[in-house]
Amino acid sequence: MIKLVVFDLDGTLVDSVCDLADSVNFILSKNGYPINDTDKYYKFVGDGTLKLVERALKGKTDDKKVIMRLHDEFLAYYSEHCLDKTRAYDGIYELLKNLNKMNVMISVASNKTDVFTKEIVSKLFEEIAFSDVSGKKEGVPKKPDPQIVFDIMNYSNVKPFETLYVGDSDVDVQTGHNAGLLICGCEWGFRGREELLNAGSDFIVKYPKEIISIINNLNKGEI
Repeated sequence: MIKLVVFDLDGTLVDSVCDLADSVNFILSKNGYPINDTDKYYKFVGDGTLKLVERALKGKTDDKKVIMRLHDEFLAYYSEHCLDKTRAYDGIYELLKNLNKMNVMISVASNKTDVFTKEIVSKLFEEIAFSDVSGKKEGVPKKPDPQIVFDIMNYSNVKPFETLYVGDSDVDVQTGHNAGLLICGCEWGFRGREELLNAGSDFIVKYPKEIISIINNLNKGEI
């Protein structure tokens, strides 16, 4: 019986790439570096904001002090602009409402800084009940380390076989499998079907509503 669904945030629940790209590009331009095409940021994201800035600066500088300084500037700018263009994907709000109605707990596990994760979820999904919303915190390793997922499951008092993990990248597949969970990959996200297949996702869906069918079939023992 699936009692909890753990969702990734960026590329899974929300399309945030434009705000991330715009914020990094603003900092790059401000500091005299050439900016990157927005499309490149689909591959830059997924491993936290420091890695995002580091990837955006590849070929421009590898000076760690510069990277850290620009990362601090990015955090300050992004804190004011993280919801300029970020929106929930089509069908996500309805999916989450249906999970609430089914009494299936929902939570978020993201490599995005915890304060940004909580702000985006609270603003875009204010009518949705989440059991937990967790982003990257000091002292907790980032995904694909499963600790963030273990913490969520412990807080929600559920076992791995009662939990489904939903994400859009190979990092998500690795995270879920490292936690001993079944993984549902989202085609609509930042990385696409091929990456999810190659990473070994247990299920891959094209539309959010398909996740309800997977849960129902799992609960009936039909998968």
